[in-house]
Amino acid sequence: MHIEPFGVELWMNEFENTCRYNLAETCVDSLTLAELLDLTGEPETTLAELASMRLSYGAIQGSERLRNAIAALYDTQQADNVLVAHGAIGANALVHQTLVSPGDRVISVMPTYQQHTSIPASVGADVAELRLHPEDGFLPDLEKLRALATSDTRLIALNNPNNPTGALMPADMLSEIAEIAESVDAWILCDEVYRGTDQQGSGSTASLADLSTRAISTGSMSKSFSLAGLRLGWLVGPTSVLEQVMIHRDYNTISVGMIDDHLAALALDHADTILARSQHITRTNLALLADWVDAESLISWVKPQSGTTALLRYDLDMPSRQFCLDLLDDTGVMLLPGSAMDMEGWLRIGYANATTVLEDGLPLISEFLASR
Repeated sequence: MHIEPFGVELWMNEFENTCRYNLAETCVDSLTLAELLDLTGEPETTLAELASMRLSYGAIQGSERLRNAIAALYDTQQADNVLVAHGAIGANALVHQTLVSPGDRVISVMPTYQQHTSIPASVGADVAELRLHPEDGFLPDLEKLRALATSDTRLIALNNPNNPTGALMPADMLSEIAEIAESVDAWILCDEVYRGTDQQGSGSTASLADLSTRAISTGSMSKSFSLAGLRLGWLVGPTSVLEQVMIHRDYNTISVGMIDDHLAALALDHADTILARSQHITRTNLALLADWVDAESLISWVKPQSGTTALLRYDLDMPSRQFCLDLLDDTGVMLLPGSAMDMEGWLRIGYANATTVLEDGLPLISEFLASR
């Protein structure tokens, strides 16, 4: 099976461990184990539980405690509607592998996480891209979506909040998308790994899984929960779909690690505390980034409404990859070139790392821009 190289991951793999200032990071500033235990207030109990844990496969679908904690993040879901996977990347792959066959139409927003276009294309699906435009606030044109939703449409793939733009579809738009999917008997896969980082209100918009019985939502511990090292994610949806997914999952997952399951459950039992930390970081840092963008004549953007990343348009006559390579070489600051996401002329910046990284890195980008 041929599949396109994953542009974002190739770039991150090459440079993220050697850069000085990582402004391409997509996770909210990662927690240490000590910080997690401090935030949850259970250090001695948790360490004792880990020390006595027998390291078997554990609960194949995810422990009951974990699946209940995940279900609590949604309005209408129960533990039976939850299946644990190896990160959201594993959950997304399982949904595509389960639902998509050669010749099926898959509609995906663009830009998006490359899984949602390259995986269905690799199995011979007809991938129709719904391009997002800055003049629309990077929100989808639903009339164009209706036109793309033909009778052979099997899956509509979204991510909300959007990576890389930070655009946020509100509940009424999600409901209209659900109606479009239902009109052609299609499924919806909504990648919601950044849910919980909205810039306004409670921080969490509606989940598509709560709005439609044709929707599967995916999430993870990596982004808004700051625990990417657990490599743990999930999918939430109708039990009829989860039963089909389990057939594929048996071939590539078995179970997640027991320690990962245990720590994820601990974190989600204290989800409000961890999300409050994440929202403080994302809201503080986005305000800093907005002030910087306002002061830079060569940079423009659509300000994110959620998530941890933004797209920056730069007014220089040079390819985005060359821009990022020169910036990294001159300053040690790492951004992501738009070319890695089919968005040439743009740069992706991650603003949810430690605030000091942003405070130190942005002036260096300004110096670089001035020198060009």
